[in-house]
Amino acid sequence: MANTVKQKRLEALIRKDVSDIVQFDLKDPDVGFVTITDVHVSNDHSYATVYVAFLGKDARSQAGFNALNRAKGYIRTQLSQMLDIRRTPELLFEIDKTEEQGRHIDDIIAEIHKNEGEQN
Repeated sequence: MANTVKQKRLEALIRKDVSDIVQFDLKDPDVGFVTITDVHVSNDHSYATVYVAFLGKDARSQAGFNALNRAKGYIRTQLSQMLDIRRTPELLFEIDKTEEQGRHIDDIIAEIHKNEGEQN
């Protein structure tokens, strides 16, 4: 139980700190408007998967995602100075598809309601 609390606390710290680093320290204009939506740290704390969402079109998202991956070393270095842990986890960026999937589900539900209205 204590291990999960510690892990959740570490994930929350990483989420906040990476968000601050990306927002205030990164100078790459390709990053654009990015939101750190979630962080999952592996059980051994060697990897942190950072889920990100970008504002804008797919091409813009891909450019921002590539910029984050280019800056991965810098972000990890800054993060290691902010965190008080022995070993800073390796960062893995993933594009968060949750919002996109939610919109798709909303579209399907709207289509079902529209079809039900036509049948009545």
